[in-house]
Amino acid sequence: MRAGVSTATFFLRLNTEDSVPLLAEWGVREAEVFLTSFSEYEPAFAERLTAAKGKLSVHSVHVLNTQFEPQLYAAHPRVKADAYYFLERAMRSAQILGAKYYTFHGLARIKRTFKEDIPRVARLTEEIAAFCKKFGVTLAYENVEWAFYNRPGIFRELKAACPALAGVLDVKQARISGYDYFAYLEEMGASLSHVHVSDITADGKMCLPGQGTFDFDELFARLQDVGFQGSVLIENYGGDYRDFGEVKRAYEFLAEKAEKYGAKI
Repeated sequence: MRAGVSTATFFLRLNTEDSVPLLAEWGVREAEVFLTSFSEYEPAFAERLTAAKGKLSVHSVHVLNTQFEPQLYAAHPRVKADAYYFLERAMRSAQILGAKYYTFHGLARIKRTFKEDIPRVARLTEEIAAFCKKFGVTLAYENVEWAFYNRPGIFRELKAACPALAGVLDVKQARISGYDYFAYLEEMGASLSHVHVSDITADGKMCLPGQGTFDFDELFARLQDVGFQGSVLIENYGGDYRDFGEVKRAYEFLAEKAEKYGAKI
């Protein structure tokens, strides 16, 4: 296992091209790069990040999901084609950055008329995964309260139709969804590619790892139990801390936990 940070933690606080070299300066070894908008999906932007990342390894990329991911499942051919246009750019960027995984939300459950057609979604997810694989990138579905994978059991059904699919465990999203994160972890099992972690205070406010009550020892023990050897990445919101030094200390806290459990940092 490896400790790291998602640049999403700096969203609205620091631009992506500034957060990447900052993590490298801190000696962070592993990161997820959050590409925040259409202009950042261009390969030229990825080349700029690559030149600035030093020894920082990019494990995965993440995009601002609702910009094109739901449209990858569209019935209208032109809408779907336009979505794939941006997916291709994001995957070329991932390839340039050396990322092996694409953190994916897919469909958004924002309409009251939303219908959960798992067979159709599974079939189209297999198409999306095959497209990403052309660039050496594995599609990794994340549990998200407002997106398609919002409850345990869905990943198992998608995986049955798309064997190459990986999973991303987000502990805060599990909490928001009202399920024990272990229920998601259990079904992802050996398909788990990385974990997004944060912490929570006694009064229910999200905070950086090490500042709250979340049991990280239990998390690492459970990850060991399923044989997980991937990345454990801090993913917080910009309002969860006062200064960047807090993020650095949170990474150091997480790295110590990784070391305690015999993991590579």
